[in-house]
Amino acid sequence: MKATFAVAALAGAASAGSIHHRHAHDAFRALEKKNYDNGTCGCTTIYSTYYGEATLSFPEVPATTAIPTSTSTPAPVTATSTAIVVPTPVPQTCSTTGVYTFPATTITLTESTTVCAPSTTAVPSGTHTVGGVTTVVTTATTVTCPYATVSTSEGVTTSIVATTTYVCPSAGTYTIAPTTTTVTESTTITVPVVTTYPAGTYTQPEVVTTITETSTVVYCPFDIPGPTASTTAVPVPTTYPVVSATPVVPKPSSYPTASSSPSKPKPTGGLGGAAGHPWGISYTPYETSESGGCKSASEVEKDIAAIAAAGVSTIRVYSTDCDTLPNVGSACAKHGLKMVLGIFIDAPGCDANNPSVNEQISAIKSWAQWDLVDLISVGNEAVFHGYCQPSELSSLITKCKGEFGGYSGPFTTAETVNIWQQSDFSSALCGVVDVAGANAHAFFNTETDASQAGQFVKGQLDIVSDICKGVPGIILETGWPSAGNPMGLAVPGEAQQKEAIASIVKECGDKAILFSLTSDKWKSADTACACEQHFGCANVLGISI
Repeated sequence: MKATFAVAALAGAASAGSIHHRHAHDAFRALEKKNYDNGTCGCTTIYSTYYGEATLSFPEVPATTAIPTSTSTPAPVTATSTAIVVPTPVPQTCSTTGVYTFPATTITLTESTTVCAPSTTAVPSGTHTVGGVTTVVTTATTVTCPYATVSTSEGVTTSIVATTTYVCPSAGTYTIAPTTTTVTESTTITVPVVTTYPAGTYTQPEVVTTITETSTVVYCPFDIPGPTASTTAVPVPTTYPVVSATPVVPKPSSYPTASSSPSKPKPTGGLGGAAGHPWGISYTPYETSESGGCKSASEVEKDIAAIAAAGVSTIRVYSTDCDTLPNVGSACAKHGLKMVLGIFIDAPGCDANNPSVNEQISAIKSWAQWDLVDLISVGNEAVFHGYCQPSELSSLITKCKGEFGGYSGPFTTAETVNIWQQSDFSSALCGVVDVAGANAHAFFNTETDASQAGQFVKGQLDIVSDICKGVPGIILETGWPSAGNPMGLAVPGEAQQKEAIASIVKECGDKAILFSLTSDKWKSADTACACEQHFGCANVLGISI
């Protein structure tokens, strides 16, 4: 089974919303997890440094059924689903490419249910300490806290929720129940996470999605119900933290800034470059080889110098790993380029308590070279991939505004246009973003050829610019592959890429980030388009690298 997980979104007729390619590095490296508040009995979970990209996994449940696909082209395909016990995202296995329909499902919990949702991460050889609960007390006391751990019996490892009572003899900081494991070679370890669902009814809406990779697992998330005026609080055991349900955010007639954010004036001025010229290009400081290791500072500086020499004024980065901020930032300062920063969310946990998110926020705060920053994007297709609910993403953006006190520029998030068109998304996000950031790839619209790419992307820009009152749109990712398989009228190739990029630059290049500088072998080659490794457009833009 592939490690790539595609989370389905409702298909948009003309929005190219079925993009399933990966934009960030396959190994989100060197994230040091530490000191974040879990909101439970004054506890803070401590994560040690480990390496690799965390992917959420779920316990297997027996009994499988076949789900029929839609009757439209392509050829019939089937998916394997698991029985649903709690409203965690439902894994559906799609063995072949094609269009899949996953019917709506509803389950009811009669009482609060706490389960383990284990996450896994790749680690190098050595000793690693993960998990654990740290309590800070101001006087001698006894604390009772739940924690996630694993139990092994007769060779079977099971994630469990355990409760521990710890006597704190005096004021201070106490670490409780960390897990230490030693491995002799690079492997994958399990880090269980406690998840609590209150009593109530949970619905997973019908999902229709196009699968472009064989053996893809699609996670269909449930809608978490919000409280209403008639909702009665359900008592739960005091030893377990209750995860609050995500409230439904009504669509306002206007979009005020969230009250919890610091009082800051709205940024003035506009984003973008000169008409008829490319504004920016996406950049990841990784080697282009299959291993995709981190580039050195000198290699990054050489890339940025070449971009600047070609007249491109802005660099979009997706995260803070591989010394992105010090290396890319220093090179941009040297060569007069601006940056679009990113906080990358690649797993459920759409808040600052997610260790990966917390690490990125801390890195940006410590770096704080605000004069280089034109825009901050919190998340890249995080709602599209099911990692965030709209209200969670809105709260995280508000949190970032408070954390980045020295920054007075605009904030956004990057989603496909069909996500922006959903009323629950726009009502939650329009009040907290300063621009509406969209990823728009004409290549994944099967009715668009290379010569029409600019018209398509400009149309997507116009749509997203009209969604939030008084909030302009911006294209944060668009491109065309130089090789691969055709997607309807969309044909890849060097000549087609040149034509498509020229068309995009002519129509809306001053408001678009082109994807991407290099073609990268570390990306998946096993997709229907076989094009993920071929989006590099440096040659087309006259960038000599």
